Amino acid sequence: MRVSMQEFKSHLSRYVREVQSGRQIELTSHRKVVARLIGVPAAESTGLSCLLAAGTASWQGGKPAGAELRLQAQGVPVSAMVLEDRG
Repeated sequence: MRVSMQEFKSHLSRYVREVQSGRQIELTSHRKVVARLIGVPAAESTGLSCLLAAGTASWQGGKPAGAELRLQAQGVPVSAMVLEDRG
């Protein structure tokens, strides 16, 4: 659906509802398309939730493996290198 900027501004909430329902809207200025509005998928239908729902991934409620990993500081700190470069 193509809608002029003026029409879009006048009926913003109506067009936002249209986009949320899955419709795509192209905004026009002087009869040229300048923007395209599309809805954002629901948060629960993307990423990890989608994998869990499909059975591809599983979770028992604990922390991910490797969460207890702590990095050890080695070498010269960056702050010391900067101070050395400044002279």
